[in-house]
Amino acid sequence: MSQNFSEFHATVEAADDRSINPTGEPSLDRLVDRGRRNLLKGGLGAAAFGFLAGGASIARAARPDALMGFAGVPTQHAVDFDQVIVPPGYRAQPFFSWGDAVLADAPDWNPDASDDWQAQLKQAGDNHDGMHFFPFPDDPKGHGLLVINHEYVNPTLHPNGMTIVDGKRPLDEVRKEQAAHGLSIIEVKKDGDGHWERVLPSRYNRRLSAMTPMRISGPLAGHTQMKTAGDPSGLEVLGTLNNCSSGFTPWGTYLICEENWHNYFVNHDAEDYAQRVSHKRYGLATEGPSKLYAWETVDPRFDATPDDEQPHGGYVNEPHRFGWVVEVDPFDPDSQPVKRTAFGRYCRECSVLSLGDDGRMAIYSGDDTKGEYIYKFVPAGRFDDENLAANRDLLDEGTLYVARFDGGGKGQWLALVHGQSGLTVEHGFASQAEVLLNARAAADQAGATPMDRPEWVAIHPTTREVYVTLTNNDGRGTKQPVNIANRRPNNLHGHILRWNEANGDPTATTFEWEIFLLAGEQPGARDTTGKPVPVNLIGTIDGDIFSSPDGLAFDRDGRLWIETDYDDTEAPMQAMGCNQLLCADPRTREVKRFLVGPRGCEVTGITWSPDYRAMWVNIQHPELSYPASDGKTRARSTTVLITKDDGGVIGT
Repeated sequence: MSQNFSEFHATVEAADDRSINPTGEPSLDRLVDRGRRNLLKGGLGAAAFGFLAGGASIARAARPDALMGFAGVPTQHAVDFDQVIVPPGYRAQPFFSWGDAVLADAPDWNPDASDDWQAQLKQAGDNHDGMHFFPFPDDPKGHGLLVINHEYVNPTLHPNGMTIVDGKRPLDEVRKEQAAHGLSIIEVKKDGDGHWERVLPSRYNRRLSAMTPMRISGPLAGHTQMKTAGDPSGLEVLGTLNNCSSGFTPWGTYLICEENWHNYFVNHDAEDYAQRVSHKRYGLATEGPSKLYAWETVDPRFDATPDDEQPHGGYVNEPHRFGWVVEVDPFDPDSQPVKRTAFGRYCRECSVLSLGDDGRMAIYSGDDTKGEYIYKFVPAGRFDDENLAANRDLLDEGTLYVARFDGGGKGQWLALVHGQSGLTVEHGFASQAEVLLNARAAADQAGATPMDRPEWVAIHPTTREVYVTLTNNDGRGTKQPVNIANRRPNNLHGHILRWNEANGDPTATTFEWEIFLLAGEQPGARDTTGKPVPVNLIGTIDGDIFSSPDGLAFDRDGRLWIETDYDDTEAPMQAMGCNQLLCADPRTREVKRFLVGPRGCEVTGITWSPDYRAMWVNIQHPELSYPASDGKTRARSTTVLITKDDGGVIGT
């Protein structure tokens, strides 16, 4: 297995980004009205950018009072850049790093990574990602719980990287990797001087991992497709995997999202794999070890090859137990996390809730793979703010929808309901359980629009306008034809799309959409040799350029915060420098760069204190020595605390 940091992350990117959508889709000519067809065929140059707005004009609005009162920071291109920079008047300080104590009896982190797996279960996991701040009611501005996902692990988790001995992974290494996945819940509080600090010990502090028992609920609880040799009931699964972005509910729970879980499993039975949609449509490995860690060499539940000599085929159904939303109550350390199967199963990036005035709600998610879809789940019940306990099972019943983007800026939510849209026995869907288990295949059948890696969703705090990042897709125009919402061939820089639900109703089945911006360089840009930058690398950004939008969130004042995730060593990214956090005004489309992270990192995860005077951002997989930044210490994924020197609101 690769021990080189850059090689490992190239392997991760290759595994995560591979398109496995087998369906065709309508050509762009069939979707675009005749009056626009000739303009599109003329190319994707500057003259076409007005058309790229998807049916709504992207003309710059007259600028009202500026939302963004900070000075933008410059890009950083040095190969040894190993810090976090923010605008003048702001401070960024490391707050919570891989290996830091979560439980009171956790040992100090060893800089040589020699901590064993039992220690890791008590320490912060690796690769911090989605997170949220939950305030205590008696002191909401100065006391709360910070909940942080740990997506996956780096080779630096071990003193000498990941090893294989006689064709098998050492069990202690595998256990440590499993322990470093999951979630950290930490209590945080302002001290007497107004500075945020972690509280230790704390009855709330908790670690979840890939070994934590979790309850299965909803339509697939106890279903035959969820039963394994280790869990013949189909009611409890060990752990959660690849927790990327997240969500939260108005009743005070946290929603973990299981993204690229398929990379952890193998099915070596080629005949079985070919006919098992629940494996093939999600891209499980079929030859050699699983795509990242080869856990199956010592932990049999990750070997999904059917075994007729074991009950329930051994662990052939184990992959069915991942890809869900996991609900966690951060204020009850004794509660068991719950996998909510009504949401459907795919490589979910986030679960962002939009609440209507009448208590009805929708929860939006992207399926972060090239050519996959945008979904929303509409619970059957309504939020009751007078009885929070009554909301605890709202996520077990509802309707899953997938988005279709049509010409003229119109869109439709297609219900993934058994018996509708061809979701019938004849097409492989025996019941609603199979529709949810194979949500990707159901979306294929329903006619959803394949997108350019849909990732984070953000909801405007007053208008309920919905934004989604489409990070990139180098296969657009070749492996997948261009379509109405993804019109740029070889879309290396990605774009951001937004829509309004009909009548502002989160549960509506129609919407109006447009492209908010195309990421990339400015029109007329030239490369280091003086040649014009290719048209597929040119964007429509008004302000500071960036590539590959990923994380996305609104603050209370309506600033749209954008985080990036690209390989800063690739030639098309040289103008961008290291990964960034930017801020956009949704009214004017102006963009300012607020933060730049260290070389090799992804900037991800974002949350605020309720008064918005503290912001936390995650620096995932820094390559050099951050946060020590001394050129020698092992790099650590880190949650960074950002404050303003005058104590003001972030962004003003």
